[in-house]
Amino acid sequence: MKIIILKENLNNGLSVIGRIAGKNLTLPILNNILIETEKSFINLSSTDLELGIKYWLLAKIEKEGKITIPSKILTSFINLLPNKKLTLEVKNQTLFIDCDDQNTQIKGLDAQDYPIIPTINDKSFIGLDIDLFCEGLSQVVDFTTINQARPELSGVYLSFQKDRVLLTATDSVRLAEKTIFLKEKVEKEISFILPQKTAREIINIFTEQKGKIKLYSSPNQVLFERSMTETDHPQIQVVSRLVEGEYPDYQGIIPKKYEAQVILSKNEFLNQVKTASIFSGKSNEVKVKINPKKEGIEILSQNPELGENKSFLPAKISYGQEKSREMDVNFNYRFLIDGLLNIKSPKVVFELNGEDGPAVLKPAEDATYIYVVMPIKTN
Repeated sequence: MKIIILKENLNNGLSVIGRIAGKNLTLPILNNILIETEKSFINLSSTDLELGIKYWLLAKIEKEGKITIPSKILTSFINLLPNKKLTLEVKNQTLFIDCDDQNTQIKGLDAQDYPIIPTINDKSFIGLDIDLFCEGLSQVVDFTTINQARPELSGVYLSFQKDRVLLTATDSVRLAEKTIFLKEKVEKEISFILPQKTAREIINIFTEQKGKIKLYSSPNQVLFERSMTETDHPQIQVVSRLVEGEYPDYQGIIPKKYEAQVILSKNEFLNQVKTASIFSGKSNEVKVKINPKKEGIEILSQNPELGENKSFLPAKISYGQEKSREMDVNFNYRFLIDGLLNIKSPKVVFELNGEDGPAVLKPAEDATYIYVVMPIKTN
C-alpha cells in the first residue's frame, strides 16, 4: 500500500475512529485501527466488537493494500506533524510515514486478523436531521441505567411512527421522552433499543456536523451514515449491535392529569434547587411545598449538621379535578436538576400528583419533551 494524503484530513478521520480503539486488553488487535484502500479513498475502521466506526477520506492511491496500526501511537504522531502532505507506505507489516524531513516507521499487525465490521443489506433508510437528532439524544441518554436484571433499560428506546420518532430513556425512577418530527414519513414503523454507549458516540461524532444522516436497521444491528459533501459516497458510518429485550410499556407511567400545575421561571427554579441542595441530607432530599394561599412555591431543605434553607418562588398555580390543598413533596435534588438542565425554554411547567405520585417537568412552550420523576416517599 502507498498513498498520499493531507495531514489535516487524516487527522480528522483518526480523531473520529480512535474514540473506541485502544481500550481492549484481551484482544490486542482491537487496540489497532484498520487502514485500507478503496479505489480513490482510504477507509479507516475501528471496533470494540459491539460498536464499529468507519471513516472514508479522499487520497491519491499509488498502490492498494491494508494494514492495522496501534491507534494511540498513530493518532498521537500524526497530530504532531505539520499541515502538509504525507506519504504512507506499507512494507512487511510496517507503516512508513514520510513528511518533509521526517521519516517514521510504525509496526502493525496483519489486516487479515482484524474483525469484520458488519453491514446492513437492506438499503431502505430513514433520513434524520443531525442537529435535531443529536440534541434529542442528549436530552434523554443520561437517564438510562446499567442493570443486569433489566438490560433493556441500559439503552435509549427509538420508536419510529409515521411522521415522528420518539426517543425514550428511563432508570425506573425517572423517565425522559423526546419527540422529533420527520420531514418524510417512514414507510415502515420500527422500534429498537440503542445502547447507551452508541448513543453517546453518535452525539460526540455528529454534533459538529450539519445536514442529514441516514439510519439503516436490521433485527439486531443499526447503522448511521453521513455522506461526503462533494459526493454521495459515505464519509462516516457508525454500526452498532442493539440491546436485546422488550422495552417496558412506559406510556402508562406518564401522568395524564395533575393535582397541581406550577408554571415558573426555569432558571430561578434551577438556582433555588441548587441552593437548597447545599443543605440537603444524605438522601439528597429537598421539599417542594405548595400553599393555595400563596402565589408560588416554597423550596426547603435541612441538615442537622449544617443548617437549613427556605426560599419562595413566584409562580402561576392551577389545580386539577382535586380541590386545592397544601402539598409537601420531597424530591432527590439531583433528579430535579437533571430534568431542568435538559429543558431549553425560559418557562417550565411542573406538575405534581401528591406526595407519592409521579411529577412531570416540561417546557412551557414545547410539547415535544417530557420528564417524569418519582418523589421520595415519606414514611
